[in-house]
Amino acid sequence: MTTLLLARHGLTDLTGPVLAGRTPGVHLSEAGRAQAAALAGRVASVRLDAIVSSPLERCRETAQAVAEGRETDVSTDERFIECGYGTWTGRPLKELAEEPLWRVVQAHPSAATFPEGEPLAAMQHRAVAAVREWNQRLGSKGVYLVCSHGDVIKAIVADALGLHLDQFQRITADPAALTVIRYAPLRPFLLRLNDMGDLRLPEDSEEKDGGENITGSDAAVGGGPGTT
Repeated sequence: MTTLLLARHGLTDLTGPVLAGRTPGVHLSEAGRAQAAALAGRVASVRLDAIVSSPLERCRETAQAVAEGRETDVSTDERFIECGYGTWTGRPLKELAEEPLWRVVQAHPSAATFPEGEPLAAMQHRAVAAVREWNQRLGSKGVYLVCSHGDVIKAIVADALGLHLDQFQRITADPAALTVIRYAPLRPFLLRLNDMGDLRLPEDSEEKDGGENITGSDAAVGGGPGTT
């Protein structure tokens, strides 16, 4: 079962009041650099077969903090870049909330296309396609981290949960938080969502039990015993 760690980049000076989008030259703030270092510590005990980043600076800086001291270099994948917000890029969120499209983005995001930008549905499609390709590349025992952006992470989680994109605004992805998805043969499992604690991954059921999964299922009846 391939395990994906999704990390949102750390704070920047624009995070919160402004829709930074694909604005070039947006780097981690001092607080964001501290968050990235803390993220690296939280996953220090986890084997990572790949570390993948959006091409934007704030993600690459966060991913590089995770890669520090490891033999794994940071790979860049354009498909994990922030949604193309078009002419909304760089504008204050308070101002954007007055736009008619804002309500569509909140209530019916699958129908939202940003002016001179990208449809949210297209963003989800490319990000999920990237995840599937990395899963196949790394194989069933692969563990990898992708550093990306809030809307991209939420869209990947919605897909993993079988949710329509119109529900993705119910999901939260805070700066430097971790979300963990394990892709099993039959279905994905959401192991962590927007987590800020130290990470210890549960073992695959086949490895833990030391034998074949004779039920043909990848989910434990009754919810499973959990981890200690």
